Amino acid sequence: MEDDWKKELIKLIASTRGSKETEALLQALLTPAEYAELAKRWQIVKQLIRGVPQRKVRDKLKASIATVTRGSRELKYGNGVFQKFYKRLQGR
Repeated sequence: MEDDWKKELIKLIASTRGSKETEALLQALLTPAEYAELAKRWQIVKQLIRGVPQRKVRDKLKASIATVTRGSRELKYGNGVFQKFYKRLQGR
């Protein structure tokens, strides 16, 4: 059942039409702290892709080293989804 809920959430987010609608949906679904944490995690990933050392990322973004390390592990051992979207946003 929980997998069905996840699939439905994915469809819901994918159904948004543009950044304003996506933002409205995320603000409705998430608390301000959850929304800010997601945004911070993306900033961590971007810094790591750019080659910024983990400790500098931690200090600059005031994140826990565990969160930064998790992002780093996903970049190193994950399926490349972060790199794919980073390139997409860079227009490459």
